[in-house]
Amino acid sequence: MKKQLDDICISKKEIQKLISDLTEEMKVIFAECFQKINYNFKNIFVELFDGGKAELVLTEPENILESGIEIVVAPPGKVIKNLIALSGGEQAFVAIAIYFAILTIKPVPFCILDEVDAPLDDANVGKFTKMIRQFSDNSQFIIVTHNKQTMASVDVIYGVTMQEAGVSKLVPVDFRSLN
Repeated sequence: MKKQLDDICISKKEIQKLISDLTEEMKVIFAECFQKINYNFKNIFVELFDGGKAELVLTEPENILESGIEIVVAPPGKVIKNLIALSGGEQAFVAIAIYFAILTIKPVPFCILDEVDAPLDDANVGKFTKMIRQFSDNSQFIIVTHNKQTMASVDVIYGVTMQEAGVSKLVPVDFRSLN
């Protein structure tokens, strides 16, 4: 029993050491990724807003794994104390900037974006579709939209129609084959 108890105590110490090592490694990895995402967020924000400043700030930098993240933005010519003070289009652009900042670090095979362009005006829809094009080399985007400008900028459109009651039909239009 003594030998088994000693084995358990040794195993417990080894597991605690492993947890401690993994926690430290997670802190380093998170800090590095957060720094890269923040850098990219600043740049993408400036590109989308044609200027201004943006930053992601940890609320508890000393406790990085349990810290919250504050989004601090200032579009050109504005001083914003709270994100709620931004227009719907500006809020959408902030979210888009953060999303694409993450994609620069870790591209994914495909993304589904549902009506993210809805609050944007025509000029900003153009910026959004340009951003989609920039990132489409590494990711495929599925965009749910009613915006004509967004639809005009894509390679393939899938429409859904209901010619008979209760029977939906998918209608694809591949613009790549038209060129």
